[in-house]
This record gives sequence, structure tokens and C-alpha cells, in this order.
Amino acid sequence: MPDNVEVVRVPGFLSARALRAGPSAAKPVADAALAARFAAEARARRFDVALAHNAEAALAALLVRPVTRVPVVYVAHTLLGNELDAYFSSGIAQLTRRLGGSLDATLAGRADGVLALCSAAALRLRPDARGPLTVIPPGLDPGPPPAAESVERICFRCGVEPGHFALYTGNVDGYQDLALLGAAARLLPGLPIVVATHGARVADDAALRCVRTPPGEARALTFACATAVLPRGREGGFPIKLLNYMEAGRAMVARSGLVDGLEHGVSAWLVPKDAGPPELASALELLTSDPERAAKLGRGARALLELRHGWAPLAKQTLEFCEEVILRAGDPTHANPRQEEA
Repeated sequence: MPDNVEVVRVPGFLSARALRAGPSAAKPVADAALAARFAAEARARRFDVALAHNAEAALAALLVRPVTRVPVVYVAHTLLGNELDAYFSSGIAQLTRRLGGSLDATLAGRADGVLALCSAAALRLRPDARGPLTVIPPGLDPGPPPAAESVERICFRCGVEPGHFALYTGNVDGYQDLALLGAAARLLPGLPIVVATHGARVADDAALRCVRTPPGEARALTFACATAVLPRGREGGFPIKLLNYMEAGRAMVARSGLVDGLEHGVSAWLVPKDAGPPELASALELLTSDPERAAKLGRGARALLELRHGWAPLAKQTLEFCEEVILRAGDPTHANPRQEEA
């Protein structure tokens, strides 16, 4: 955390203990505590805008907006209509998708502005958006590569040789589609596929080599892998792991249309949106057997990171958007026409 950023926390006993994604019984209590703390802070000092990341923060800020009178920018990290069903049984999938879609529409319709991370989310949220909407992807400023010793150590622990394995990093929740990656791994018995996760849960697929790693070790593995893979097919966010892959200059395999900016054969190897295990396995096998092509894609990925994801220009865009939201929130002529008709 930067030294010039003040962090104000709710009491620990009101915070959710589990950090895994998705709904839990403890999160509504934590969300209510967050809303109360924000309202108290807003009474003690003047806030220009609430930049509310993800649905829970937006709900908390909107809950107390009548008291705080602080405009709320909803930073939509995902589309709940595409993700919520991953946390429940398949028998109620349709119900949870509808519920998620309703939450998406409600948040977009209540917030004073919407900041989406990709154009797919913007397209879904725009019809319901009450105020301005923009697309600003997340950023990452490249750092120095990890030390060779740490790379060798973590590879040895995972039983892989640097430059001779594929890698997925991140959580193992259902919306990441790791079952697809496991099925692809069974078609590639000669290619180790490592899943590096920071969470308490690990992938239970024997075809994948799943290891728990702190961020530093996951980064070392990223710089060591031959190819980096993202099997996820649900649109609506921007997986940060893609930025980590780009920083390391790795050849990436992902689905077409998942995020903005990736170009097939230039900065990534893109499989169709509906690709199954054979297509994913074929892409991984192709790049593993063609190091020159993989290296070219890795250079393209790194160039894309430096072109589109530097923090300085993204921060400037975010502040400019917040200023627009603040101005419009104070001008009733910019209200949603549907609300005026109502």
C-alpha cells in the first residue's frame, strides 16, 4: 500500500474471516459495518466521490448515500449475471443468473457513474446506467524480474523445469473454468500444467499440479513458464493474472473476446469463446513446440502492457471520469430520462 494512502478499517470482529470469492454468511455483516464506517468518516471529513470497487462496496456506499450525499462511482470488477451461478449448485443456476443480472442492473441504475474494466461489461451495463459510463482497464507498472535463485527454487518445489511447463495463477473458484484446463491437461500427458493459487482451496484435479504460493513465488513461476493460460470464459472483468503474464513476457492462451486489446497471433493465442479441451490443448501444444512463436507472442504481450496498462495514464483517466461524475451528480438536468418519466 502506498505511504500516502490512508487505510480506514472496520473492527476486525465485524470483518469476514474467509477471503475466498463469492457469497458467505459473514459478508452482509461486514458490508453493513463498511457502510456505517464510511458514513461516519463522511460526516467527519469531506469526500468528493466514493470510488466503490466491486458490488459489495458499491452497495455499502449507495446504502448511506442519502446521509453522506457523496456521489458513487461503481467500479464493476465483474458481471454478477455471468459469475454468481458459479457459487451455487447447477439446479438453481438459472435463478442465480437472473439474480446476478438484476443486481448488475440495479447497481448501474443507482450509481452516479460506472467504471467498467472491459467493453463487454460496459455493453451489458450501459442500458441501465444512470450516469456516465466509461471503460478503464486495470494497470501494472513492470518491476525487475525475480532472482534466478527464487525461480529455480520454486520450480524445483513444483517438480518442473524452467521453460518447460504451462501455468495458471489465481483462485480456483468455479468461474475460472479449471475443469476445462484439467481436461486439456489429460490430452497433454507430456506437458506439466501448474496451478499456482494463494487461496486455502486448491484444484482437486489430479491432471493439474496445484500448489499454494505467496505472490512472490507465483510471480517467479510466471517468469519461468513456457506458456501462461487463462481458461476462463465468463466475460465482464479483467483478470489481473493477464497483466502478470504480460509483465513476464509470456505467450498467453486465452479465449477470444474476454478482454480488450489482445490480438490473436500478436499479443496472445486466442481460442474461440466456446472452445473445449481439444482446442485448448492444441493451442498449448502448438506454443510449447514452437518456442520462436511463443517468444514473439511474449514480446507482443509485454508491449501491450506498456502501451495500455501504465498506472499514470490510467489514474489520470480515472480522476477525469470522477470529475465528470461529480459535475453531473450536482446537475439535475443529467438525470436518467426513465426516472424523469416515472
